[in-house]
Amino acid sequence: LGNLFHGCGMEGLIELVNRLQDAFAALGQSCLLELPQIAVVGGQSAGKSSVLENCVSRDFLPRGSGIVTRRPLVLQLVTAKTEYAEFLHCKGRKFTDFDEVRQEIEAETDRVTGLNKGISSIPINLRVYSPHVLSLTLVDLPGITKVPVGDQPPDIEQQIRDMIMQFISRENCLILAVTPANTDLANSDALKLAKEVDPQGLRTIGVITKLDLMDEGTDATEILENKLLPLRRGYIGVVNRSQKDIDGKKDIKAAMLAERKFFLSHPAYRHMADRMGTPYLQKVLNQQLTNHIRDTLPTFRSKLQSQLLSIEHEVEAYKNFKPEDPTRKTKALLQMVQQFSVDFEKRIEGSGDQVDTLELSGGAKINRIFHERFPFELVKMEFNEKELRREISYAIKNIHGIRTGLFTPDMAFEAIVKKQIVKLKGPCLKSVDLVMQELINTVKKCTKKLATYPRLCEETERIVAGHIRDREEKTKEQVLLLIDIQVSYINTNHEDFIGFANAQQRSSQVNKSAVGNQVIRKGWLTINNIGIMKGGSKEYWFVLTAESLSWYKDDEEKEKKYMLPLDNLKVRDVEKSFMSSKHIFALFNTEQRNVYKDYRFLELACDAQEEMDSWKASLLRAGVYPDKSSVTPLLFLLLLLHKYYCPAPRSPLLWLLITSSSFPSTYCRHRPHCSSRSFLSSYQAATPALPTQWLRVHYLSTSLPHPAGFLRKFLNKLFQE
Repeated sequence: LGNLFHGCGMEGLIELVNRLQDAFAALGQSCLLELPQIAVVGGQSAGKSSVLENCVSRDFLPRGSGIVTRRPLVLQLVTAKTEYAEFLHCKGRKFTDFDEVRQEIEAETDRVTGLNKGISSIPINLRVYSPHVLSLTLVDLPGITKVPVGDQPPDIEQQIRDMIMQFISRENCLILAVTPANTDLANSDALKLAKEVDPQGLRTIGVITKLDLMDEGTDATEILENKLLPLRRGYIGVVNRSQKDIDGKKDIKAAMLAERKFFLSHPAYRHMADRMGTPYLQKVLNQQLTNHIRDTLPTFRSKLQSQLLSIEHEVEAYKNFKPEDPTRKTKALLQMVQQFSVDFEKRIEGSGDQVDTLELSGGAKINRIFHERFPFELVKMEFNEKELRREISYAIKNIHGIRTGLFTPDMAFEAIVKKQIVKLKGPCLKSVDLVMQELINTVKKCTKKLATYPRLCEETERIVAGHIRDREEKTKEQVLLLIDIQVSYINTNHEDFIGFANAQQRSSQVNKSAVGNQVIRKGWLTINNIGIMKGGSKEYWFVLTAESLSWYKDDEEKEKKYMLPLDNLKVRDVEKSFMSSKHIFALFNTEQRNVYKDYRFLELACDAQEEMDSWKASLLRAGVYPDKSSVTPLLFLLLLLHKYYCPAPRSPLLWLLITSSSFPSTYCRHRPHCSSRSFLSSYQAATPALPTQWLRVHYLSTSLPHPAGFLRKFLNKLFQE
């Protein structure tokens, strides 16, 4: 194929591309190369078929109501002395009767799409030789429709749109946008689609049909002079045969003479008659396609040669291939399985060669689950203050029995605390489920490369997913065991546990400067509750720090709009309206003050639920907690027992409860931290008899200051095993 470019003059470029098009169509693929071509786009009844038939000077296209063109028709026009047509799927057969050409197009369309007016993107290749045509290649695409007809699927409009976009979105494709003159140009379906893929109008050629059907006293002069909606390649007006002319079998040559007479006699178009009509359209399309092929030829040739070298190397590798040799099959199988393993590891570790830019996946999503979702689930746990008061009262009275108690019994404290500790099981198991689901999704993405071998793909996915589910059960058992260990023994001597006696003192000593005004998160959010009279909802660039929430005009952060201190703020969800697709949450002041200007609430909107959850988790890190959990169950329990004397309990899991859950802002804005090494040594000193070997092994492997980090490391280790 590379040798085709040598010795090919300008006049042979279109023929050269036609030969390549036939070769690719015979192979059933395009070899990832985009051939220069002209795609004809237009709505139903826009006159596309008449324009093409005028170019060929023959009636050969199917006509009727509804969708008639249901497969792309690659029409190759070749200048020749004799007139006949050939189909690529009917090699060796010449059609001299163009009624038979129409019948063959209909039969070939029905063969692939059926009789229910369905569509297919598999093209029909038709080559027409004639002395009345200029060398040209056009791709006739289905007309844009709005309503399904007959047994057509309800999404037929989207299917046709996707097929058209598949062709016109290629940079090497010129777009012939056909629009009737008796409709508003701003509502043109063809120009609308062309604008999406060619916003500058560099690849679009406008064709205005039905100029003779415009209302009396109106004309399309502004459009044809390229003033209304400018295109770099301009507009060309044509006058096609009417339906009455078609039914009366009016000759196309006579129609073209009538077209010429119309432009010469019409006062609005007389001065541009030499730039209007079907013959001029043919000439322009021939020149435009030739120039387009010439411009894209160097890049096209380079791609073709690189593909040729790649295929030659591949052929070289298969020279000595013996299909019956079992060792080659085994080797190929092992290579594919090994590649699957490498891809899976890269997606988890984050070093994959194909980076997903649309959403979080793999290791990044698992990281978010542990660092944002898990702490948020802890804070979000349901807590009923009245119910807890009642439980504490009943527990104290039931333990005293018939006697009147003087001191609060330790057993009452222990019973209530254990009940709160058990509530950790829900968020922990939910985190395991989320990680497991993401691992299975990652497996499915990695097996896509095995799609050539469906059974191997299915078995690989089944085996690996089964192994992950097996590890899931073991992981849940270990997580529940960790919680049960803490429930079984309350260590009242642990140095890191803070009782009520020093809770307020400890929280008052928390120094904000230790955390500093560090940036926690940046991103785009929409302020949703600004009235239309004041500008309506607007999108701003938000910067969340440990002390404030600021927003700017854009991500350059030069023009600051407002800075909101985080003191006394809380967050709550807002139900989205049926008119909105955004997910909304609101910030409000617990002291009933205005949050922003004269607004009591500041409603912020995101495009996705996952993005909203991430922002709420970031606000949680900054000390802005959900409305439901104003006080943690354990801390509230300590507050209620303030008037009684109670030895300070010191359990590592109680420490986790206090440091991982939300303090009320009046006690502590930031969480206290503890080194993992001191945590472990204290735990071992206080509970030497407990089976903690597994805890020591996994906990020593991390130096993260937060218990969520320990749990993340622990779960990762279990999944690896």
